[in-house]
Parts: sequence; structure tokens; C-alpha cells
Amino acid sequence: MAGVNPYIKPADAEPPKKKYKITFLPLQKTVEVDPAALPYGRTGLPGSILDIALCLADVPLDHACGGVCACSTCHVIVRQGLESCNEPTEDELDQLEEARGLTTESRLGCQCVPNGTSDVVVEVPGWGRNLVQEGH
Repeated sequence: MAGVNPYIKPADAEPPKKKYKITFLPLQKTVEVDPAALPYGRTGLPGSILDIALCLADVPLDHACGGVCACSTCHVIVRQGLESCNEPTEDELDQLEEARGLTTESRLGCQCVPNGTSDVVVEVPGWGRNLVQEGH
């Protein structure tokens, strides 16, 4: 369920050039991201934390808008490796203001793209874990 938000300027995200690992907390699930396999499912920006969570790691991260930076349901906290991620846009920061539990390491999973220069640890807050999915 990918798309484009025509009302925002696209984020400037450098795709990774080498393999790296991303760990999702509190599930303690770690996967290796291979740049040659990107994009995984085209949910959010290619190589985004949301794309990796849903399509590679099988981590249930909510994303009400379909990953187009139009809500804050894919809010994550980057506990390690934030320096390897693209800078947030003003549009992302505006959406993040609506997120619960906002921290200085908060990002929207659909907009945050690690560049592979370091491993990443991401916390998915409890309210962002979609444990019940519709089957269609």
C-alpha cells in the first residue's frame, strides 16, 4: 500500500550502500538489510524503517496513511544509529507533533531511511504495534 503525498516535498534520503542490521524493540528482532534487495514492499520511502519493519522483519508497525507522511501512526524512536538516518523534513516534523510519547530521537518510520553506515536500533512504542490486521 504505497503512494505519494502530493502536498509535501519529498524527503531527501540517501539509500544504503552496504549491508547493515536493524533491531526492533521491544521484540528484540534483528534483520540484515541488503541494499541490493531494496525496496522491499514500497511502504513508505524505499528503504524506510516502515518498509523494513513490514516487509523484511515482519514487525507489526501501524501506518494509517499508507506510509505517505500524512499521519503519525508509524512513529518510532531511533535508540541507536540516528546519525545514519536522513534528516527529517519540515512536513515530517509537523506530523510528529501529533505523535504520543515524542522524544528527540522520534521519527516517522515511513520517512526515516538509514544509509547503512551503522547498525540501527528502533523502538516501536506500544500504541504503534498493530497486532490485529484485517485480512484483505
